[in-house]
Amino acid sequence: MPANTFGEKFRVTTFGESHGVAVGVVIDGVPPKLKISVDEIQKELDKRKPGQSKITTARTEDDKVEILSGIFEGKTTGTPICLIVRNKDQRSEDYEDLKDILRPGHASFTYLAKYGIYDYRGGGRASGRETIGRVAAGAIAKKILSKQKIEIIGYTKAIAEIRAQKIDYTQIEKNPVRCPDSIAAKKMEKRILEIMKAGDSVGGIVEIVIRGCPAGLGEPVFDKLDAALAKAMMSIPAVKGFEIGSGFQSARMLGSEHNDEFYFDKKTSKIRTRTNFTGGVLGGISTGEDIVFRIAVKPTSSISIYQNTLDIAGNKRNIKLKGRHDPCICPRIVPVAEAMAAIVLVDFIISL
Repeated sequence: MPANTFGEKFRVTTFGESHGVAVGVVIDGVPPKLKISVDEIQKELDKRKPGQSKITTARTEDDKVEILSGIFEGKTTGTPICLIVRNKDQRSEDYEDLKDILRPGHASFTYLAKYGIYDYRGGGRASGRETIGRVAAGAIAKKILSKQKIEIIGYTKAIAEIRAQKIDYTQIEKNPVRCPDSIAAKKMEKRILEIMKAGDSVGGIVEIVIRGCPAGLGEPVFDKLDAALAKAMMSIPAVKGFEIGSGFQSARMLGSEHNDEFYFDKKTSKIRTRTNFTGGVLGGISTGEDIVFRIAVKPTSSISIYQNTLDIAGNKRNIKLKGRHDPCICPRIVPVAEAMAAIVLVDFIISL
């Protein structure tokens, strides 16, 4: 399967570059007669678009989605759905001086090593703008999941050394960092602005909670649910780590501490676990408990501080990047991570 396509039954193929005419997605495997409106797709895209606040890039794209195929009179037809978003606020001249320079933290060197050519304008295909297609596809996946009463909630868990101490889902969309802790959110925003003023960037942790997922999703042994989620998350630009449930903390625990004790819940007439250190997945199969995982998001590579590097001829260079870049990408990665989680779950559900 082409590397630009994700999924087996619910197939998502993204296309386009940061400074090209448009970016978009082709989605195949969507069942017919699913009610979906352009507003529902746009609502998800608005969560990741640039220029939302003073802590995001100043690139002013409205990211208006256009439906080219697969949806008729507000319902899916069962044929491939094609969605595009046109790029309007490119400033390719900001990158003209960098076309022969290997930018630290960027994919220019590896793309050149593999293909012998690289679209240096804003990162080309390696740009975070590619994720527009994922979020658009995720909106449709979320609609399918809503029929199964499955809900996906994402938020910023930590930025730099500041960590959310409380989890209140009602607070997520009330602050620019998408943190469920209003007090921590203010500290995070202040820290980002300090780092931004210094010309630097900062990373953080995004957490995803999936509620209402039934027991039994996942295909051992190589298509485990947690393995599929890990692959999906690690495919997102800027994501450098994945952990589910207790994650790396489990390495410091005893088996007697980590094992989730089973019990019979009389209210739901279901077998449940008293704790959820496994993160809702056992043996690669969902348990019916909340699926909880986290991703580590690196600092944005584009910074306005002088850095030592090389040009493509191997000559030493010293560069300071221009352009409009996010000082922290965590808030805009939240909807991308939600979308990829939705795509994974729908693919497993359709395969049942």
